Amino acid sequence: MPVIVASDLDRTLIYSAAALALTMPDARAPRLLCVEVHESKPLSYMTETAARLLTELGDAALFVPTTTRTRKQYQRINLPGPAPAYAICANGGHLLVDGVSDGDWHARVLARLADECAPLSEVQEHLLRTADPVWVRKHRVAEDLFAYLVVERELLPEEWVKELGGWAENRGWTVSLQGRKIYAVPKPLTKSAAMREVVRRTGADLTLAAGDSLLDADLLLAADRSWRPGHGELADDDWTAPAVRALPERGVLAGERILRELLHTVRAPR
Repeated sequence: MPVIVASDLDRTLIYSAAALALTMPDARAPRLLCVEVHESKPLSYMTETAARLLTELGDAALFVPTTTRTRKQYQRINLPGPAPAYAICANGGHLLVDGVSDGDWHARVLARLADECAPLSEVQEHLLRTADPVWVRKHRVAEDLFAYLVVERELLPEEWVKELGGWAENRGWTVSLQGRKIYAVPKPLTKSAAMREVVRRTGADLTLAAGDSLLDADLLLAADRSWRPGHGELADDDWTAPAVRALPERGVLAGERILRELLHTVRAPR
């Protein structure tokens, strides 16, 4: 039976320059591999050691990249190792099979959102009306499934985020603050639901997961064993669960540690 490893990408396995957290002396910093280029500029990195570990993991298990990114944003990433047979994009809204979105899965997601949540247009209108242009840099809609804002964190009022969370909760949505982005996502739009679909299709008998944000919590809880780094929303809240291991490492070295843990678990006798 295959082992499924469903891992978040940004700030879990890959890191922007601002998120690397290279606190050691420059001469001791790890060698980095660029895994994403955007508009002709390097954007995301992992350590060379992490790249080797990910290649080994891809050979030993069914690695499923699991991200809130849109399909277009995901396809910019050039991960080392075998091309994933499955990938989860748009927080579970799209299940890619050999790089192509599965139409049946997407239709099921849309039907559930229509039944259980306020429409995206209502949430988008609320964001446009209540967010202050002083601290908002961009308004975005992702895959016609959810919305997010790019903000100046130092100017963002914490109270506004709390109020938005309460407003969204009553309409079947959830709010997540990750770096400079505030996400408003329908509650049924989850990474865990898409992971369970991959389990159903493959017959996997062991699931492993990793992630750093509130939008990863359902994924970590759904897997048999999970890991989170020492940074991110979950770490800030000291969030954990019985099958979730909280690691101390922060930044790009956390990605390396997570891959070591995943690979060790995949190779362990069962």
